Amino acid sequence: MKKIILFLFCSSIIFAQKDVAAAEKFQAELNKSYADSLKSPLMKDDLKQFKGLDFYPIDEKFMVEAVFIRTKREKSFKMKTTTSRTPMYKKYGELHFSIDGKALKLNVFQNIELSKKPGFNDYLFLPFSDLTCGKDSYIGGRYIDMRIPKSGKITIDFNQAYNPYCAYNYEYSCPIVPLENDLDIEINAGVKKFHD
Repeated sequence: MKKIILFLFCSSIIFAQKDVAAAEKFQAELNKSYADSLKSPLMKDDLKQFKGLDFYPIDEKFMVEAVFIRTKREKSFKMKTTTSRTPMYKKYGELHFSIDGKALKLNVFQNIELSKKPGFNDYLFLPFSDLTCGKDSYIGGRYIDMRIPKSGKITIDFNQAYNPYCAYNYEYSCPIVPLENDLDIEINAGVKKFHD
């Protein structure tokens, strides 16, 4: 029995380490991309002074396992953006999870046009806002990229939350976080705001 418990304990440590490593890799790649003048959303003056994005410390508390519920017969809709552009999305499912014992829910979406492109047929878009918005994090909320899960569970890693390009450059058109994805909790993970 002791061997089984030890195995499970070690397995959970390895699993957590993998999650932390994935978050570290994501943040390093994001910084690398933003420092690249050919890929960066930063304005020229900001790019010249760019030394890296400001992240919350990586926290395993914000790597949560969610129950994924696929929604059926959802109609496509025009998602509001920061400009007149209205890309077509559909609600793909619901993510049910808890943080600090508080039951939470987020809707996850699929971009209709993007899903038709090679490599993006299983891509999901998770926009959210929380109680840090306008304080430590971007007032307009943040995004997480996901893939369609193969089971009824999926990991949400808020340490991989990033800002819309509009947080760095007004010339971009960015989806506005739907009101139903506003969390009544502080998500102290992921990218912080860029400018005050």
